[in-house]
Amino acid sequence: MPYPKNPVVFMKATSCAAGHGDEIVKPRITEKMDYEVELAVVIGRECKDVTPEAAMDYVLGYTCANDLSTRDWQKVPELAGSQWCRSKMFDRFAPMGPVLVTKEHIPDPGALRVQTFVNGQQMQDSSTKDLIFSVPQIISFLSIGTRLLPGTVILTGTPFGVAEGRSPPPFLKPGDHVAVEVEGIGRLENKIVADASSTECFLVPSAL
Repeated sequence: MPYPKNPVVFMKATSCAAGHGDEIVKPRITEKMDYEVELAVVIGRECKDVTPEAAMDYVLGYTCANDLSTRDWQKVPELAGSQWCRSKMFDRFAPMGPVLVTKEHIPDPGALRVQTFVNGQQMQDSSTKDLIFSVPQIISFLSIGTRLLPGTVILTGTPFGVAEGRSPPPFLKPGDHVAVEVEGIGRLENKIVADASSTECFLVPSAL
């Protein structure tokens, strides 16, 4: 698959935010819940239309993130539409933590080891040096015509090793313990739990 010419962008709602140790509900309407370790960049000063060379001046710091996703919703147009937001925007699908490390303590965000462990088994092991686009490039691209406000969190992409790319794919299930690590920041841990909801919301069954 050819690399994209520009970053592929989607947004997550603030209701996706979760912290270290929080339980994450696996929505009952998915059987393909997946993990994605990512470096999260936190903006500290408002910026707009910045160059890659100036982008780092607006960064406050970094934390670990797990960009949880539902691959069945992501791949079905009737569910996802033409973008990925709905498949990645369930409650608590963006756990972050356990700490915020200011940029002074991480001189090169492009050289950090990133890992995922599920029930103690290593599933992802790579480095931010393998990102298609650098942190400054991503910030600059997102700032085109758009203000990035203090507190904006930018996830930078995940490496190989996700469940979707394995055979058979070990998608997350209730009871699983997921941990993601970013070098120099720490280890973010969460437990996957069952969905207790039984409400019949609108959904065309044939779309699943």
